[in-house]
Amino acid sequence: MARKKKDRADELIDEMIKDRTPEELLGESGFLQELTKRFVERALEGKLTDHLGYEKGSADGNYTGNSRKGKSSKSVISSNGQMEIEVPRP
Repeated sequence: MARKKKDRADELIDEMIKDRTPEELLGESGFLQELTKRFVERALEGKLTDHLGYEKGSADGNYTGNSRKGKSSKSVISSNGQMEIEVPRP
């Protein structure tokens, strides 16, 4: 069977895990936990942008009554353990 060529995702993963210990990758405050946290926060920001109809920092939301109102901290439990995330407020 021919060996499959690495795709861009595999290359990125290789770079992210290079020279890291299992604890650094999978530990309670490890890389996977941080990656999950940032992914969730970015997804929530994207959802709010879609809901409001304008990008963060844009003047389009000024004086509309429909603007971003900061963030609040929430504790969530994932398959990787508990983590604190910042949730944007509409």
